[in-house]
Amino acid sequence: MRIGELAAAVGVTTRTVRHYHHLGLLPEPARRANGYRHYALRHAVVLARIRRLTELGLGLTEVRDVLADDAGKDLTEVLTELDEDLARQEAAVRERRRRLRALLDAGEPPADGPVSPELAVLLDMLPADDSPTAAKDREILALVDTGASAEDRERLSAALRGALDDPDAVARTREAYALLDALADVDPGDPRVERTARTLAACVPDGLPTEGQPDLDNAVLRAVYADFAPAQAAAVRRMLEIILGVER
Repeated sequence: MRIGELAAAVGVTTRTVRHYHHLGLLPEPARRANGYRHYALRHAVVLARIRRLTELGLGLTEVRDVLADDAGKDLTEVLTELDEDLARQEAAVRERRRRLRALLDAGEPPADGPVSPELAVLLDMLPADDSPTAAKDREILALVDTGASAEDRERLSAALRGALDDPDAVARTREAYALLDALADVDPGDPRVERTARTLAACVPDGLPTEGQPDLDNAVLRAVYADFAPAQAAAVRRMLEIILGVER
């Protein structure tokens, strides 16, 4: 058989056959006097087996292990590992569908979404003012929600939910947003920066981790500061110093 006939017999392309030659999965056949490859039945058998294995989901490295005479893994072991991997993928898909269903059941997704169901509830509780700071706050919460573990997400949600159930806390949050908005065009040395920082710190609910001495200039916080005007960034940094007990 020529390469085109071999490929047609197994249901692959000639490019695939050449690729398997390049990887060493399919042995090179003898060439006739005219230079054309001449494939025997054994090449078709090997190629068909490669196709079946890849259709099962094996990677080409795993296929090589199965085909090799001195394979470190036999076919049963490779297929068992593949089955376990597929089981993990199924579990991940079920969890994603659970979260998707929870978002759909909650009604109209928030504009900041998609977010976790826990955060979606919190975003509905936050003051919906036309405040630039309020919009940034929602974006930062969505960022934290995305990167947090399930345990940390639940801890954050519980703390914020408890605070936002208090009308006085919601009023303080609105005040903090307004104070921070007012710093957009002032100098970082303005005395209002300290007042704003202390108002922000008073909005932080109990139950959030505030112990330790984290790096207030880490990459994420630097990105947060850069997203604010200079005086606003100074107030946010000072707020962090206050709640973490960092001496100036």
